[in-house]
Amino acid sequence: MGKLFSIGEVLIDFIPLQKGRALKDVTSFERAPGGAPANVAAAVSKYGGQSSMITKLGSDAFGDFLIGRLEEVGVETDKVSRTSEANTGLAFVSLKDNGERDFSFYRKPSADLLLTEEEIDPSWFAAGDILHFGSVDLVESPMKLAHKKAIKAVKELGGLISFDPNVRLPLWDSPEACRQAILEFIPEAHLLKISDEELEFITGIKDVEAAIQSLFVGDVEAVIYTKGSAGAALYSHDNVYHSSGFRVNAQDTTGAGDAFIGAFLFKLLSMETRPENLISILTENHSEILTFANASGALTTTGKGAISALPSSGEIEELISANP
Repeated sequence: MGKLFSIGEVLIDFIPLQKGRALKDVTSFERAPGGAPANVAAAVSKYGGQSSMITKLGSDAFGDFLIGRLEEVGVETDKVSRTSEANTGLAFVSLKDNGERDFSFYRKPSADLLLTEEEIDPSWFAAGDILHFGSVDLVESPMKLAHKKAIKAVKELGGLISFDPNVRLPLWDSPEACRQAILEFIPEAHLLKISDEELEFITGIKDVEAAIQSLFVGDVEAVIYTKGSAGAALYSHDNVYHSSGFRVNAQDTTGAGDAFIGAFLFKLLSMETRPENLISILTENHSEILTFANASGALTTTGKGAISALPSSGEIEELISANP
């Protein structure tokens, strides 16, 4: 089995102990490890795969905490560097009564944005590996160039590239800057995950089917369109496969999409997926892969935080068995 490499932000999510309050009215928080690429790496590791995090953290207590939590769930941290030039990123979250959330980020810049392309070593990667990334660390920074070098290295070895834009507009100077960065990197991915909340913003197209078809540019072979509790649809150039979600008592939706794509990528790794066989594997195994990913995402919403709330493979199988 190949290894998942996640590149991008690792940060502390401060989760409110009170739901249904605006962030300015929350009086107490609980810290939880987070950052979308880290959440994905943790999911792959939790389900039995190998994963490694590529990022930079501050030489501070929050960085120490994150290293410890990643290692606890089996994510390799030898490619996480440290710096005293910036602090580890923080995100304060407010939760609505239905578990939906709002974010306030503290990074001007955070340490992850200081990772340079010179710190990316192509010898880390091997054929059969998957590189996963999001858009949060694609702002103009050394980290953006580090992404480009890692993507190039993995592609040259025949590895698979996965991109989940995971739009966070408060981190950008303007919505258009965010959109343009995402559009710049979409053609580099073989597999693209996009949510129903992001599709029109990214593509500028209201019609869902037309918008999804517009994403098949460059190297894109498959698009996963997620719809929260309503499940997901998997698109290739020629086919679409639909899957239903699972009904659960959602407490906090933070990290649900990451748990979904992490489970999806774990399945691809276990099936020894590469760019050249991606479509055949998805065609033959789409039901199994989507069901496992949907269950992973759903169960993660029943706890607080992202990494902290990831279910076990056994819990996922129990949910699937209870909903034939």
